[in-house]
Amino acid sequence: MRETRLDTARIREARRVIDPIFLDTPLYRCEALEPGLGCTVSIKLETANPVRSFKARGTEIAASLLADSGSRAVVCASAGNLGQALAWSGRGRGLDVTVVASRFATVAKLDRIRALGARLELVDGDHEMARERAAAIARYDGIRLLEDSLDIETCEGAATIGLELVGTVPSFDTVLIALGGGALATGVGHVVKDLAPEVEVICVQPAGAPALTRSWRERRVVTTDSTDTIADGVAGRYPIPAVLDDLLMVADDAVLVQETSIISGMRMLLAHAGLVVEPSAALGLAAVLEDPARFAGRHVVTIVCGSNVDADNYHRWVGAAPLHRS
Repeated sequence: MRETRLDTARIREARRVIDPIFLDTPLYRCEALEPGLGCTVSIKLETANPVRSFKARGTEIAASLLADSGSRAVVCASAGNLGQALAWSGRGRGLDVTVVASRFATVAKLDRIRALGARLELVDGDHEMARERAAAIARYDGIRLLEDSLDIETCEGAATIGLELVGTVPSFDTVLIALGGGALATGVGHVVKDLAPEVEVICVQPAGAPALTRSWRERRVVTTDSTDTIADGVAGRYPIPAVLDDLLMVADDAVLVQETSIISGMRMLLAHAGLVVEPSAALGLAAVLEDPARFAGRHVVTIVCGSNVDADNYHRWVGAAPLHRS
């Protein structure tokens, strides 16, 4: 495999510092989904943990390194999931965590960041404005800025998912990965292409937030002026050049899907898998729904990457009974 910034030996070592509660997550065939999708479907469930997303695999590594170095403060920008994960990992290691987010982010995610003890600062803009503010705080206070997808810990933490996928029985031939900032896609993609290169790595992004997919297709950074998607966790506008370089090495394809397909995927995961998920977690199913002929006869693994969703929004999108807030 052509080189990326990631290292498989380092990824294996990372499992030693990640809390086991985030490792070896459920991986199972979900036969109930298959009649509606026309292919064999396995789910890698990254929501069965204290922060209900895959992000803590990366923040566990970053927080461990910070604690070992004697650093005591860190700041990040987050649409919600990274902030929760960093707050959880930092709390256990005595770190002072600041999270910058858009005030328009999912309320449930913001509430959970506060509950986990992080200081939360809100900006009157989107995630890109939050990134700018987090960088300014890091410069002014002289503290560590954790940048999702750019900082290798976030990618190599996500890559441990790939270690858990390869070598499974029965084997699979396609993995569908939500594409936002790129940590999940480059991390899992690196391991899959290194250890199971015959598996096709397909990244999936909403058509309303297409920047990194367009960048992959054109082999150069393409930015967008705005985003328009319910999948807030993957709604970036400014791809990171180093991340794009990695993605070009590991992704076999990058596809865009419509909002209606994302919602259909969420409904299917509820009805046939009993899973309440955020929109980003349904991107894999959306890709199959939009191009069933492509996946017919294949064994597809989709990574269900998060379940932090606002109850009222979920009810409006999916049409299910309202969820009870804890």
